[in-house]
Formats: sequence, C-alpha cells, structure tokens
Amino acid sequence: MKTSNTILGIIGAAAAGALLGVLFAPDKGSKTRQKIADKSKDYKDEFKGKLDNIVSTGKDLMNQGKAKYNNAKAEVSDGIEHVTN
Repeated sequence: MKTSNTILGIIGAAAAGALLGVLFAPDKGSKTRQKIADKSKDYKDEFKGKLDNIVSTGKDLMNQGKAKYNNAKAEVSDGIEHVTN
C-alpha cells in the first residue's frame, strides 16, 4: 500500500509540474514543442551512443573470453597429447 501511495504521489507531482510549466511557459506552444522535440532527440542520440558503447565493450569482452578459452583448450589438448605419447 505504501508503494502505491508513493507512485501516486510521484505521478501527481509530475502532472502538477507539467501543468505549471504550461501555464508559465515563456514561449509559444509551437516553440516549446520544438524545444521538447529537439531535447528528446538529443537524449535519444546520447542514449544510443552509450548503448552502442556498452554493446561494443560487451562484444570485446566476449571475444577476449573466447580467445582465452581457445588458448586454454589448446594447452589442455597439448598436455594430454604429451602425456599419452
């Protein structure tokens, strides 16, 4: 029950802030909408760049892991071959 009250409070505060923002906005609606669209695009581009960086880092780590696995596998195979001969 406490969590739902907190969520409702947050939603209510956001709605009140949006209403006050519209009422006291210094620019015309079209300018405000354009600013919002521009800022949204900026945030989207920033998020995409960070996500691409995370994916690239993940791929690099995965490739490093595969290389270590293949090296260890080759060493074990060589060791087994050496012991059996």
